[in-house]
Amino acid sequence: MKKNNGFTLVELLISISIIAVLSVVLSISFSNAQKQGRDQRRISDMKAIQNAAEQYYLLNGRYPSLASYTAGVKWAVGTQSILESYPKDPKNTGAYIYTRRNISSSTYCVCATLEKGGAGKGNSMDTTCSDFINPNGYFCVKNQQ
Repeated sequence: MKKNNGFTLVELLISISIIAVLSVVLSISFSNAQKQGRDQRRISDMKAIQNAAEQYYLLNGRYPSLASYTAGVKWAVGTQSILESYPKDPKNTGAYIYTRRNISSSTYCVCATLEKGGAGKGNSMDTTCSDFINPNGYFCVKNQQ
């Protein structure tokens, strides 16, 4: 009797289905890791903006004007550069999702929408940033002066 070498149809189907399940699990994990990475970048950007705004205040006696809170704008006092370029959202989907509320020369609040949600609220736990204080995924920073 002749022995056939090879795989049966059932063996091939089982192998293909295992590979398909593994690829779905890996793609979901990769997608979540990307979202978490972008959220960490947003939080880092918010903290950098807060540090730059506080330094600007110390040197200039007021916070940057509303127009300064636009992607790509440089913050400087005289010849001293405070923030080379106001950051863009890492996903950059067209709509610039960093927003601000209650900006005047003596206060500011800057917020970013987080993709994963609920990662924290920065230092904005009072009414200055009340439009954004909710558990649905904003990270806000406000003036410290």
